[in-house]
Amino acid sequence: MRAIISKQLLKPYLNEGLVEAGCDEAGRGPLAGPVYAAAVILPPDFRHPLLNDSKQMSAKAREQLRPIIEKEAIAWAVEAVSAEEIDEINILAASIAGMQRAVRKLSVRPDFLLIDGNRFKPFDGYPYKTIVHGDALYASIAAASVLAKTYRDEFMIKLASEYPEYGWERNMGYPTAEHIEAIRLYGYTPWHRQTFRPKALEPGLFD
Repeated sequence: MRAIISKQLLKPYLNEGLVEAGCDEAGRGPLAGPVYAAAVILPPDFRHPLLNDSKQMSAKAREQLRPIIEKEAIAWAVEAVSAEEIDEINILAASIAGMQRAVRKLSVRPDFLLIDGNRFKPFDGYPYKTIVHGDALYASIAAASVLAKTYRDEFMIKLASEYPEYGWERNMGYPTAEHIEAIRLYGYTPWHRQTFRPKALEPGLFD
């Protein structure tokens, strides 16, 4: 059953008649954990009242929408880039690499890519357009943002059971006061990004 039509204003496509994949990432700012990227090809008639930029949605709404996207999408893929690789190539390059890898995993080759943000790199001959705040403008990018966010949150919640001191089930690895204090008390884990050192910590404390 096709998702219900809503009054939301997300655009179904940029180029009518082309198979477009929306791409987005989640987790650029945390101190710990991978960055996740997703690519989604939606049917042109896909609509759902919950669909929005994932940052504007509640966790409950994102979890409710995720299986609907996975069922209704023509194709979708999610890719994680590890903290170790983020340290090696920097977070911008890791975010771009994650989106490129997600596109390569799609079961259908898109004709065009819609990229959230203002930075990307050509690869595999794909034409693309970067769109600032694209996750609030285009349905396919919004769907990708939902998948990237929910898969990353799910991973961080599972990881929190191994490292309960850091509160990752609540802060998802972001630099909250709780997380920074835990680093001060317990140090860094193998899941922390070593190039992401919060200013709130004393310089050289764990060097």
